[in-house]
Amino acid sequence: MRETLFNWLGQTLYGKTCLDLFAGSGALGFEAASRGAERVVMVEKNSEVFRALRDNIAKLSCASISAYRQDGLEFASHDAHRYDVIFLDPPFDSDYLPKLLEILPQRLNENGMVYVESGAAITVPPAWQVTKSGKAGQVHYQLLSMAK
Repeated sequence: MRETLFNWLGQTLYGKTCLDLFAGSGALGFEAASRGAERVVMVEKNSEVFRALRDNIAKLSCASISAYRQDGLEFASHDAHRYDVIFLDPPFDSDYLPKLLEILPQRLNENGMVYVESGAAITVPPAWQVTKSGKAGQVHYQLLSMAK
């Protein structure tokens, strides 16, 4: 799925700003940084996972990545920055996606994209359009943009 995602986004993210909510291992954020993203913000609530994430950022000397230990929905609700790409992989059993899809239009730069992973196909609100979609095993994934 990661390879497909970065094929969709283009092989380079040079100069882009990215937000990895619910970062977990940080695979998407690290990949974005390795593809030239100017700034990557990772958000992870779990303190053990966050420590590992922070340690990996330090080990890899990733100056373009910053990490925050916070709930992804809470972070998105209060963050005032805008991003070119937002990665969303909230816990599948949560009710976060509808709430996030309401908040995130204000967090996107013009022509920004949101990548969503979910346990079931989602219906996007009218403000959004599905640019690309796929399914791997039990995981549904979609690349969203603002409806024109």
